[in-house]
Amino acid sequence: MVAETKLYDTLGIKPDATQGDIKKAYHKMAMKWHPDKNKDKPDTAEKFKEISQAYEVLSDPEKRKVYDQYGLEFLLRGGPPPPEPGAGGNPYAGAGGMPSGYNFGSGMPSGGGGGMPQGFHYEFNTSPGSGGGFSFSNPESIFSEFLRGQGGVGGGGSSFEDMFEQVPRSRTSGGGRSRASQFGAEPARRAATPEVTTVERPLPLTLEELYKGVHKKMKIKRKAFDEVTGKRTTQDKVLEMDIKPGLKKGSKIKFKGVGDQEEGGQQDLHFIIEEKKHPLFTRDGDDLHHSVELDLKESLTGWKRTVTTIDGKQINLEKAGPTQPGSRDSYPNLGMPLSKKPDQRGNFIVTYNVKFPTFLTAEQKRKLKEIL
Repeated sequence: MVAETKLYDTLGIKPDATQGDIKKAYHKMAMKWHPDKNKDKPDTAEKFKEISQAYEVLSDPEKRKVYDQYGLEFLLRGGPPPPEPGAGGNPYAGAGGMPSGYNFGSGMPSGGGGGMPQGFHYEFNTSPGSGGGFSFSNPESIFSEFLRGQGGVGGGGSSFEDMFEQVPRSRTSGGGRSRASQFGAEPARRAATPEVTTVERPLPLTLEELYKGVHKKMKIKRKAFDEVTGKRTTQDKVLEMDIKPGLKKGSKIKFKGVGDQEEGGQQDLHFIIEEKKHPLFTRDGDDLHHSVELDLKESLTGWKRTVTTIDGKQINLEKAGPTQPGSRDSYPNLGMPLSKKPDQRGNFIVTYNVKFPTFLTAEQKRKLKEIL
């Protein structure tokens, strides 16, 4: 049996509610009554204050225990426990009467009974020296601490960012008074708004796309908050981008404020260019490399080949004499375009690889020795 149920009633819960029940109830009511979501209803500030104060007491096991046993008056006043019911007298008489800074409407009945009159209204004073008992924190501070401390409420899947984004951060209103000042106390110092995060995603492209340049459309899914309900939603968004000729892997295509909605704004999205593996060419800066495979006989006696560049141009290659393994020929201005000077190109480099036999007969070795 508890001394009173006013704070429980404020949150719409029963005295046997668990801490999880208290958190869920406060989260629901704070989101509903927060002044920033009810700018056209000035009276919501008082309601928000009451539910925040109720949560501050009931979410603290020690304060809740004192409240359940002796009621809110005793918790705020402090001092020795009141006498048992029927003992008579004012439980606060020995401590100097009722605490300063409180207004109990039509007055407090004197004499027996440690209970609180129905329909009482309390006000509190948070200034120093206002008494030795408990003093409520600023409602905005209570709400902020609740958000910081919750990674999720009762399995509902709401994260810190989910809850915080539903109510904008306090802002200074006309006359230089902040939202916290409207509750009759100086605003608590709040942590700086975190910077908007940047999300990076790979953007694989072929060498042909990087050679010619290409226009890309990317469909992404992003998380946002419904302006009416405040619920987390998933939205589709199409991003368009122009890839300039000659861009290299590691280059970034940047989009500002197109990602998930989070505290501080919406995420920035950066696409990081990656080069898909090409069957014929490898890229080194602005140069393109191509390999020609030769067997030992060809490398010694001569050979002919035709190779095709990335832009479709054909080059006839021919060597009559021995070709050294790993040797190369370079053809200028047939590689990749320079991104900042698209009318200029890198080199097309052909490297010759010689395949040696894995086995020779004794007769083959003898003849090679005679020839060489």
